[in-house]
Amino acid sequence: MTHTTDIPRAPARTALPALLRTALQLAERGLPVLPLRAGKLPFGNCRDCTRSACGDRPHMKAAGPCGCPAPCHGWAAATTDPDVLASPAWAKAWRQARAVAYHPGGAALTVVDLDHAGAVAWARQNLPATTTVPTTRGEHWIYFGTMTSPNAVRPGVDIKSAMSYARWLGPGTGTMTLLPDAVRALAVREPTTVRPVSGAVSMLASAGEAVCRHRSPAYLERGITMAEQRITVAAEAIHTTVYRTFLAVLSAHGRCGCLTEAHITRLFTVAQAKGESLRHCEAAWSNARIKLGM
Repeated sequence: MTHTTDIPRAPARTALPALLRTALQLAERGLPVLPLRAGKLPFGNCRDCTRSACGDRPHMKAAGPCGCPAPCHGWAAATTDPDVLASPAWAKAWRQARAVAYHPGGAALTVVDLDHAGAVAWARQNLPATTTVPTTRGEHWIYFGTMTSPNAVRPGVDIKSAMSYARWLGPGTGTMTLLPDAVRALAVREPTTVRPVSGAVSMLASAGEAVCRHRSPAYLERGITMAEQRITVAAEAIHTTVYRTFLAVLSAHGRCGCLTEAHITRLFTVAQAKGESLRHCEAAWSNARIKLGM
């Protein structure tokens, strides 16, 4: 005799909302994702998170203890966890969603958002080729590496990386390349507002008589990019992370004269984007030098 039993089964992925299926596929590839409502905007915070009453999430600029299960706090809600994406707390948002977004900085990426044909023409003349994705009015140029996310860095050009989100518009075409200094330079409007500790650059330059062990600018660039990423993805203990990262950079690159003011400014900029004050950046840099006897 056979018996039939009603065994609960997980819903087939084909039964999920189309945008949620897309989000789950992207999450499998390592892209932190979230739903967008009409107007290409994230969903608003729940009552407990309104006006940051929850204290905010740990990896936001004002790092706090919030562990809200809903898609609150915009880009900071982006996740690669399929259980969170398909959870009941996110279900209503997916039913109302109009697009999928991803957090570029969380995937160690930077998106140069070119909003019109003029901006695209400028990029083709001034930026290295990389993966490009057509948008409604222009293109997204995607590079490997993270940085701050200023808007309107020039006419029709926004940068989306740390603490930002970008709409998913497809995989694009072309080979992704390393984030160039030409893009980083777009974010530097007032160089004096982010400065290294007094004398740091001259001290490093004076070590130029030492034989450079790096030989290739690409080696140093990878080191600085990895340091920026380490600070950007830090979930907590940001003071400790910044100090240890500065220590590692100085240990690897501080004695041969390769580090320049531009490199140090990049490290200070990403640390300040995570909420570290300029004073703390200077102290961390100075303490790292003292630790290494520099």
